[in-house]
Formats: sequence, structure tokens, C-alpha cells
Amino acid sequence: MPLTSATLVEPVLLPTDDARLLVDALESELSRLYTREERHGFSIEALFQPHIKFFIARVDGEPVGCGGVAFFDGFAEVKRMYARPDQRGKGIATAVMARLESETAAAGHAILRLETGSHSHGAIRFYRRCGFVLCPIFKPYDAMPPQAVVTSVFMEKRLRPV
Repeated sequence: MPLTSATLVEPVLLPTDDARLLVDALESELSRLYTREERHGFSIEALFQPHIKFFIARVDGEPVGCGGVAFFDGFAEVKRMYARPDQRGKGIATAVMARLESETAAAGHAILRLETGSHSHGAIRFYRRCGFVLCPIFKPYDAMPPQAVVTSVFMEKRLRPV
């Protein structure tokens, strides 16, 4: 779906009020679907570490979505991907994902991974449309107790041949 000309995906270097608002909204949504143990999202403070880049999508200056990418040895991982419910279907998540893929490629990583939940049907459909496929469990999730990942779905996208 085409973006409005006023859509902007910008880096955020500190845990701003807008970043907190979006991450809190995501956490509230996820808490209705998953137990605390099944939710593995980073806290707002954990998002602003040297190995993570975080972005906010804005339409006409208003924060409408967010997402981050964490860089690890051999891959990058999508973190805190979210679009406000009233903005879904308008290309916000697509714009954020394009930025995350671009940042991943620019950092020299060929693989972008993510963990989502089995009850997040819309998110899974979106990730599939973006080219993500199911993959085996990866670090650090592979070291978690089985009950912590029972609802986890692991996906990856190869950005270029490895």
C-alpha cells in the first residue's frame, strides 16, 4: 500500500516520550495474548544500546509506528516492530521494515531474524509478505526454558546470499 508523502522513518537515539508511548502500546497489546514469560521484547532502556538502532515512523509529525534492529554475531534481529492499530494497512510497517533491512545490509549482515508469537496472526502474515520464512530457534531463545518459547515463532530473511 502506498505511503503518504508525509511518512517519515527516523532514527531515535534516546528513549523519547514517543518511543515510550509506542513501546508501551505494543507491550499492552502483547500482554493480552501472551504471558510475561512468553514475551521477549526489549524494555525501552534496552533498545538504546550501541548494538541496536531504533526508528519511529511518523505521519504528519505524529508517531504511528516503530521498530529496531539489533546486531549480533552473524545476524541481525528485528526488535519492537509495531504500528498503531488505526494506522495498520497504510504501509507504516512496510516502511519501517524497509529501513530495518537497509540498516542490516549496510551493517554487512546477510540474515535478518525475528521472534514473534503464534497468536500474532497479522504480524506473521506481514512478515511472510516481506519474505521471511520459518527458521530454527536461535540465540538467545535456544537457551530459554521450553515454556518461555512455547508460543514463539522464529523467522528469517536472507538479504543476500551467504
